[in-house]
Formats: sequence, C-alpha cells, structure tokens
Amino acid sequence: MSQVTKRKHVVKEVLGEHMVPSDQQQIVRVLRTPGNNLHEVETAQGQRFLVSMPSKYRKNIWIKRGDFLIVDPIEEGEKVKAEISFVLCKDHVRSLQKEGLWPEAFSEVAEKQNNRNRQPQPELPAEPQTSGEESGSEDDSDLFVNTNRRQYHESEEESEEEEAA
Repeated sequence: MSQVTKRKHVVKEVLGEHMVPSDQQQIVRVLRTPGNNLHEVETAQGQRFLVSMPSKYRKNIWIKRGDFLIVDPIEEGEKVKAEISFVLCKDHVRSLQKEGLWPEAFSEVAEKQNNRNRQPQPELPAEPQTSGEESGSEDDSDLFVNTNRRQYHESEEESEEEEAA
C-alpha cells in the first residue's frame, strides 16, 4: 500500500468513525510531547503517564497539547503505560458529552476550547500606525495566539517593579 493510500485510510478512520471507549480504554488529555512518538497525558483522575503512538498514525496524524485521546493500557510498561487507539476531534467530544460518556474533569476544558475556537478573529485596523505614532502601552491582544505554546501572563505589578529597579 502506498503512503498516500495509507494516509487516506487513516485520516478517513479518524475523522469519520464514531468511537466509544470500552471498559479497559480511557479518555486522556495530552499535556506535552517529549519526542520519539511519545506523549505525556493526564487522566480524568489526574494520573500522568506516557503513551506511545502506533506506527499507523506516525507522520499521518498530528497531536498537539490539549487534544483528547482514547488509549489502551499496556501491562508490561513501566514508563509507557498505554498506546493511542483513537484521536478525538471536536465532533467526537461533543457526541461523547451528549451520550454522557465524557469525564466530568474534562468537561470544563473541552468547553473552554470550544468557546475559544468560536470567538471571531479580531479585525485589523483600517489604517496601519506609522512608526512615529507609538502608544504609551503596548497592546498585543490582536496577535495570533499559538496554542502549542504555554501562555505566560505578566501582571502589571511585576512590570512596575522591574521598571523601578
């Protein structure tokens, strides 16, 4: 089977199929990706461990921080305790919530992501500012937010202390 045909079937499986976790499977959230097709995940109970990505998903499906997965446990693993069996997209999450199969610990996280995705993108100003016009405070609210990076918020108290020093 060629790489293109394989990719087509894997993407069709992930996007089209509705998956319900079995008794042994569990829904987890991706926290970070240390590399080598491993992902650090967190269960609804707060337990953290590594999961491996099977070869059929490698270079075909990309997983980022905050995504939800269905994983199968691996008994012999010490560090890697599960293997990814399904990647959940927004439509799968909504259907699992309607069926009542979604963990309560992840409900607020999923709602927050859906609301953030529904917010319209800020429009650019009609007239760009010239270099001579500089505002007293820098406003970065209209910049694109990269969801793959952690968000660090600096309070005004910290910035005032740094300026005074």
